[in-house]
Amino acid sequence: MTAAGTIRVPQKDGSPLRLEFATVDDLNEITDLWYNAFSPAMLFLWPDTPGVRQWWNEANRHDMLHKPNAKYLKVVDTAQNGRIVAYAKWSLETAEERGRRWPAWHPEMDPALMDKFLGHLESNRTMAVAGAPKNFYLDMLATHSDYRKRGAARLLLEWGCEVGDEENAHIYIDASTDGQPVYQKFGFVSKNDPLVDPFEVAAMVRQPGLKSI
Repeated sequence: MTAAGTIRVPQKDGSPLRLEFATVDDLNEITDLWYNAFSPAMLFLWPDTPGVRQWWNEANRHDMLHKPNAKYLKVVDTAQNGRIVAYAKWSLETAEERGRRWPAWHPEMDPALMDKFLGHLESNRTMAVAGAPKNFYLDMLATHSDYRKRGAARLLLEWGCEVGDEENAHIYIDASTDGQPVYQKFGFVSKNDPLVDPFEVAAMVRQPGLKSI
Protein backbone atom coordinates (compact mmCIF):
# COMPACT_ATOMS: atom_id res chain seq x y z
CA MET A 1 0.00 0.00 0.00
CA THR A 2 1.32 3.44 -0.88
CA ALA A 3 1.82 6.21 1.66
CA ALA A 4 -1.28 7.96 0.28
CA GLY A 5 -3.50 5.34 1.88
CA THR A 6 -1.75 5.08 5.23
CA ILE A 7 -0.53 7.13 8.17
CA ARG A 8 3.20 6.46 8.43
CA VAL A 9 4.39 9.80 9.80
CA PRO A 10 6.21 9.22 13.11
CA GLN A 11 4.17 10.53 16.03
CA LYS A 12 6.26 12.29 18.66
CA ASP A 13 6.48 10.28 21.87
CA GLY A 14 4.58 11.92 24.70
CA SER A 15 2.71 14.33 22.44
CA PRO A 16 -1.09 14.24 22.61
CA LEU A 17 -1.28 15.20 18.92
CA ARG A 18 -2.16 12.42 16.50
CA LEU A 19 -2.50 12.39 12.72
CA GLU A 20 -5.59 10.69 11.28
CA PHE A 21 -7.69 10.71 8.13
CA ALA A 22 -10.70 13.03 8.35
CA THR A 23 -14.22 11.83 7.53
CA VAL A 24 -17.58 13.39 6.73
CA ASP A 25 -18.37 13.27 10.44
CA ASP A 26 -15.69 15.96 10.90
CA LEU A 27 -17.12 18.49 8.44
CA ASN A 28 -18.66 20.94 10.92
CA GLU A 29 -15.54 20.95 13.07
CA ILE A 30 -13.30 21.43 10.04
CA THR A 31 -15.34 24.42 8.89
CA ASP A 32 -15.20 25.93 12.38
CA LEU A 33 -11.44 25.46 12.36
CA TRP A 34 -11.09 27.08 8.93
CA TYR A 35 -12.82 30.24 10.11
CA ASN A 36 -10.68 30.35 13.25
CA ALA A 37 -7.51 30.01 11.20
CA PHE A 38 -8.33 32.41 8.37
CA SER A 39 -10.42 35.14 9.99
CA PRO A 40 -10.43 38.01 9.37
CA ALA A 41 -7.98 37.79 6.45
CA MET A 42 -10.15 35.67 4.13
CA LEU A 43 -13.61 36.91 5.05
CA PHE A 44 -13.67 39.19 2.01
CA LEU A 45 -13.90 35.99 -0.05
CA TRP A 46 -15.75 33.60 2.26
CA PRO A 47 -17.94 35.66 4.63
CA ASP A 48 -18.78 34.02 7.94
CA THR A 49 -22.47 33.31 7.48
CA PRO A 50 -24.52 30.15 8.05
CA GLY A 51 -25.03 29.83 4.31
CA VAL A 52 -21.34 30.02 3.42
CA ARG A 53 -20.45 27.65 6.25
CA GLN A 54 -22.91 25.16 4.77
CA TRP A 55 -21.31 25.75 1.35
CA TRP A 56 -17.96 24.75 2.87
CA ASN A 57 -19.46 21.62 4.40
CA GLU A 58 -21.04 20.57 1.11
CA ALA A 59 -17.90 21.33 -0.93
CA ASN A 60 -15.71 19.25 1.37
CA ARG A 61 -18.28 16.48 1.61
CA HIS A 62 -18.41 16.22 -2.19
CA ASP A 63 -14.64 15.99 -2.50
CA MET A 64 -14.31 13.47 0.34
CA LEU A 65 -16.86 11.19 -1.29
CA HIS A 66 -16.22 11.72 -5.00
CA LYS A 67 -12.56 12.70 -5.45
CA PRO A 68 -10.38 9.73 -4.47
CA ASN A 69 -7.19 11.75 -4.95
CA ALA A 70 -8.34 14.41 -2.48
CA LYS A 71 -6.98 13.29 0.89
CA TYR A 72 -8.25 15.00 4.02
CA LEU A 73 -6.14 14.64 7.15
CA LYS A 74 -6.66 15.96 10.63
CA VAL A 75 -4.53 16.38 13.73
CA VAL A 76 -6.40 15.62 16.93
CA ASP A 77 -5.52 16.36 20.54
CA THR A 78 -6.02 13.09 22.40
CA ALA A 79 -5.87 14.97 25.69
CA GLN A 80 -8.90 17.04 24.65
CA ASN A 81 -11.32 14.28 23.65
CA GLY A 82 -10.00 14.11 20.10
CA ARG A 83 -10.50 17.80 19.34
CA ILE A 84 -9.44 18.62 15.77
CA VAL A 85 -6.65 21.19 16.03
CA ALA A 86 -5.45 21.25 12.40
CA TYR A 87 -6.39 19.79 9.06
CA ALA A 88 -5.11 19.61 5.51
CA LYS A 89 -6.49 18.76 2.12
CA TRP A 90 -3.96 17.20 -0.23
CA SER A 91 -4.79 17.00 -3.94
CA LEU A 92 -2.65 14.15 -5.26
CA GLU A 93 -3.04 14.97 -8.94
CA THR A 94 -2.34 17.71 -11.43
CA ALA A 95 -4.79 20.56 -11.98
CA GLU A 96 -5.77 19.00 -15.31
CA GLU A 97 -6.48 15.63 -13.70
CA ARG A 98 -8.44 17.25 -10.88
CA GLY A 99 -10.70 19.40 -13.01
CA ARG A 100 -12.81 22.13 -11.44
CA ARG A 101 -11.59 22.89 -7.93
CA TRP A 102 -14.72 24.48 -6.46
CA PRO A 103 -18.50 24.13 -6.74
CA ALA A 104 -20.69 27.05 -7.79
CA TRP A 105 -20.24 30.07 -5.54
CA HIS A 106 -22.73 30.77 -2.78
CA PRO A 107 -24.96 33.83 -3.41
CA GLU A 108 -23.32 35.61 -0.47
CA MET A 109 -19.92 35.45 -2.19
CA ASP A 110 -18.67 37.92 -4.79
CA PRO A 111 -18.32 35.75 -7.92
CA ALA A 112 -16.11 38.21 -9.82
CA LEU A 113 -13.72 38.52 -6.89
CA MET A 114 -13.69 34.76 -6.28
CA ASP A 115 -12.89 34.07 -9.94
CA LYS A 116 -10.14 36.71 -9.95
CA PHE A 117 -8.44 35.48 -6.78
CA LEU A 118 -8.69 31.75 -7.39
CA GLY A 119 -7.92 32.11 -11.09
CA HIS A 120 -4.74 33.92 -10.05
CA LEU A 121 -3.77 31.00 -7.80
CA GLU A 122 -4.32 28.55 -10.65
CA SER A 123 -2.13 30.67 -12.93
CA ASN A 124 0.57 30.74 -10.26
CA ARG A 125 0.51 26.95 -10.06
CA THR A 126 0.77 26.59 -13.84
CA MET A 127 3.79 28.90 -13.83
CA ALA A 128 5.48 27.31 -10.83
CA VAL A 129 5.23 23.66 -11.92
CA ALA A 130 6.10 24.21 -15.58
CA GLY A 131 8.44 21.38 -16.52
CA ALA A 132 7.17 19.14 -13.70
CA PRO A 133 4.44 17.03 -15.33
CA LYS A 134 3.71 15.13 -12.11
CA ASN A 135 2.75 17.54 -9.37
CA PHE A 136 0.53 17.52 -6.31
CA TYR A 137 -1.12 20.39 -4.46
CA LEU A 138 -1.49 21.25 -0.81
CA ASP A 139 -4.98 22.63 -1.34
CA MET A 140 -5.58 23.66 2.27
CA LEU A 141 -3.80 23.66 5.62
CA ALA A 142 -5.32 25.26 8.70
CA THR A 143 -4.19 25.22 12.32
CA HIS A 144 -6.31 26.45 15.20
CA SER A 145 -4.92 29.58 16.83
CA ASP A 146 -4.59 27.73 20.15
CA TYR A 147 -2.22 25.18 18.60
CA ARG A 148 0.16 27.14 16.41
CA LYS A 149 3.86 26.29 16.67
CA ARG A 150 3.08 23.02 18.47
CA GLY A 151 3.88 20.63 15.63
CA ALA A 152 0.43 20.07 14.14
CA ALA A 153 1.27 21.57 10.74
CA ARG A 154 4.50 19.56 10.63
CA LEU A 155 2.56 16.29 10.89
CA LEU A 156 0.32 17.30 7.98
CA LEU A 157 3.25 18.44 5.85
CA GLU A 158 5.38 15.39 6.56
CA TRP A 159 2.59 13.12 5.35
CA GLY A 160 2.21 14.92 2.03
CA CYS A 161 5.93 15.25 1.44
CA GLU A 162 6.37 11.52 2.03
CA VAL A 163 3.69 10.79 -0.57
CA GLY A 164 5.32 13.21 -3.00
CA ASP A 165 8.68 11.52 -2.53
CA GLU A 166 7.20 8.05 -3.01
CA GLU A 167 5.39 9.15 -6.18
CA ASN A 168 8.34 11.28 -7.43
CA ALA A 169 6.01 14.27 -7.63
CA HIS A 170 6.66 17.96 -7.14
CA ILE A 171 4.38 19.66 -4.61
CA TYR A 172 2.86 23.10 -5.07
CA ILE A 173 1.45 25.37 -2.38
CA ASP A 174 0.01 28.88 -2.16
CA ALA A 175 1.74 30.37 0.88
CA SER A 176 1.16 33.54 2.84
CA THR A 177 4.22 35.60 3.67
CA ASP A 178 3.87 34.45 7.28
CA GLY A 179 3.73 30.81 6.21
CA GLN A 180 6.77 30.88 3.93
CA PRO A 181 9.38 30.11 6.63
CA VAL A 182 7.48 26.99 7.68
CA TYR A 183 7.36 25.63 4.15
CA GLN A 184 10.98 26.52 3.46
CA LYS A 185 11.98 24.07 6.21
CA PHE A 186 10.47 21.32 4.07
CA GLY A 187 12.36 22.34 0.94
CA PHE A 188 9.73 24.54 -0.68
CA VAL A 189 11.12 27.35 -2.84
CA SER A 190 9.19 30.43 -3.94
CA LYS A 191 8.82 30.85 -7.68
CA ASN A 192 7.58 34.44 -7.47
CA ASP A 193 7.98 37.54 -5.32
CA PRO A 194 4.98 37.65 -2.96
CA LEU A 195 5.68 41.30 -2.19
CA VAL A 196 4.67 42.22 -5.73
CA ASP A 197 2.01 39.54 -6.11
CA PRO A 198 -1.41 41.26 -6.24
CA PHE A 199 -2.65 39.04 -3.40
CA GLU A 200 0.71 38.71 -1.58
CA VAL A 201 0.78 34.96 -2.19
CA ALA A 202 4.02 33.01 -2.57
CA ALA A 203 3.90 30.33 -5.28
CA MET A 204 6.09 27.64 -3.71
CA VAL A 205 7.29 24.30 -5.06
CA ARG A 206 9.08 21.37 -3.46
CA GLN A 207 11.07 18.89 -5.50
CA PRO A 208 10.77 15.23 -4.47
CA GLY A 209 13.44 13.77 -2.24
CA LEU A 210 14.29 16.85 -0.17
CA LYS A 211 14.67 16.43 3.58
CA SER A 212 12.94 18.72 6.07
CA ILE A 213 14.96 20.74 8.57
